[in-house]
Amino acid sequence: MALQRMVIVGEEHCDGEDRELTVRKTTLFCPGDGLEAYDHRTGTLAFRVETYGRGGVCGGGAAAGDLAVLGPEGEPVLTVRRRRPSLHHRWDGFIGDGAASGQKPLFSARRSSILGVGSGAAAVLVDLLAPGAAGEFRVDGSFPRRCCRVVAVKAAGAGGGGEEEEEVVVAEVRRKVDEDAHVVMGRDVFVLWVRAGFDAAFAMGIVLVLDRITGDEIDGDLGEDLAVVSSPV
Repeated sequence: MALQRMVIVGEEHCDGEDRELTVRKTTLFCPGDGLEAYDHRTGTLAFRVETYGRGGVCGGGAAAGDLAVLGPEGEPVLTVRRRRPSLHHRWDGFIGDGAASGQKPLFSARRSSILGVGSGAAAVLVDLLAPGAAGEFRVDGSFPRRCCRVVAVKAAGAGGGGEEEEEVVVAEVRRKVDEDAHVVMGRDVFVLWVRAGFDAAFAMGIVLVLDRITGDEIDGDLGEDLAVVSSPV
């Protein structure tokens, strides 16, 4: 199914072809504190994650403890911040260095309050701020198992009348396979596949949020969880 170009963070992050990133956790001490993503085709660094106030980048409206998705030159692309207080482990995402005075979140993510799901699904709902670009995303599968997909959900028609929703897989998290040794690598190295036309920076932001919500369960219960990203309204 063809995907209309979906610019969320920036047009420069929307590739004309399917894109595959190799994501590597650079620290095991705190989930999400260190992530690096490399382009599979070129081998170059595409994104990395740092924590504000811990010896990393700092500035703008960011606060200590905020997590920043940085570009290859260290420029802040997307920032996520845990909302406090929050019953459902909610995180907000902001463009650039994030949370500057008066800036509205690009998205808000939370663990679902639905009990007994046991499916490992994570649902992400996003209200984009660009006019006419509102969209809803759901993540199916288990991020702790490195096996999940990001699904864009939108109305198939514009005129109401009970049209069925159209769902498109825009990104997937997969286990990384060592092509030389033909073995599946550990969970600290995995693949982020991004469909052509979809914003890779936003996909990386979703990975970061999922890592914060479910990363602490990797060594415990690997049952799947449900996370929801919803409109900040």
